[in-house]
Amino acid sequence: MIQIPRPAPATALRNADILAVLIAASLPWSTSLPAIFTGLWLLALVPIIAPAALLQLSKRPVSLLPVAFFVLALIGTLWSTASWGTRFYSVGPLAKLLVIPLLIYHFQRSSRGHWVFVAFLTSCTLLMIMSWIVAFEPRLALRSNAAYGVPVKNYIDQSQEFALCAVALAYPVIHLLRQRRFAEAAGLVAIAASLVANMIFITVSRTALVTMPAMLCIFAFLHLTRRSMIAVLGGFLVIAAVVWLASPNLRTHVESAFTEYRAYETSDQATSVGLRLEFWNKSLQFFREAPLIGHGTGSVRSLFEQSAVGQTGVAAEIIANPHNQTLYTAVQWGVLGVAILYAMWFTHLLLFRGPSLTHWIGFLVVAQNMMTSLFNSHLFDFHEGWMYVLGVGVAGGMVLSTKATRRQSEEPS
Repeated sequence: MIQIPRPAPATALRNADILAVLIAASLPWSTSLPAIFTGLWLLALVPIIAPAALLQLSKRPVSLLPVAFFVLALIGTLWSTASWGTRFYSVGPLAKLLVIPLLIYHFQRSSRGHWVFVAFLTSCTLLMIMSWIVAFEPRLALRSNAAYGVPVKNYIDQSQEFALCAVALAYPVIHLLRQRRFAEAAGLVAIAASLVANMIFITVSRTALVTMPAMLCIFAFLHLTRRSMIAVLGGFLVIAAVVWLASPNLRTHVESAFTEYRAYETSDQATSVGLRLEFWNKSLQFFREAPLIGHGTGSVRSLFEQSAVGQTGVAAEIIANPHNQTLYTAVQWGVLGVAILYAMWFTHLLLFRGPSLTHWIGFLVVAQNMMTSLFNSHLFDFHEGWMYVLGVGVAGGMVLSTKATRRQSEEPS
């Protein structure tokens, strides 16, 4: 039976909660600040950990599988042919998965998990406002050589944040409308619409364009009646058609994918689409060479270097990341790594089966990471990877706490 960890001192618990909020609030804006706040959060957590409760939680698949993935990457350094520096550098992106069990543990006993989600939404809303501002006044961007409408980081990270927040808001909007709380619903609709409008008229990644409609369909399937689902999806198609006609930026992004593919096929040009196809094809070849346990941690770049010898055009391109999470995993750790990756994803999806907002946020975070990882290695990337860690860790702790409390209340006294 799951037990809720023993209560921690109120002040220490609150301090850890505040640091978790700061991690979420700083993530859309920075890479260094989330790392600093995470370190401080770990220091704040250590004195209030109950080792027996943490050990019990660590044996559950939701916590064990992220740790197992990291351990596999660490052991995978033993059979890699890359330099030792490259091997250990390649372990680094998986280290953040070790934070998932600690977040789940902490937010099983904290009642402030929703603070983290509100902080992330608020921060993304402020970033969206800043994006509109720098689109018209680029000098106000917070970094030099900033792309159009991207005040910090890059348009891919920005698009993932905005898409996640916009779709996540669909749940509270529907429930507020059912409760006839129209003013509050209108406020959330305004935020979601502004996020989407920014992606349509300012800048958006093609990955978000593909995955966001799929995420909306998942929401409709899970949380709407059949009649409501048909009405909402019909309305979405009408809006999508209007937006397509109204936004040259959106049409350019979509049409460029077909243009790039034709350029790759006809003249071997190194376009974004062409490079991805070439990287995927070569990665499949590398996987066939070592299907069980792969070529080892950090081996990807050296394999591409070897395959580029004597080649020209796209085939001569060298990269350390094939832009697909499954292939990136398969090349380094073979079938074993892919099995752990998918076991972790599906275990986390199953954790978030339920009707509440917390269930929906957790489910959406996992689903988005799985879908976007078709075109990128988002679990290993800093920004999207931490979105996954925070979403699964915080929502997972809240869900397990609710389940444990319900079971305890149902037990005969």
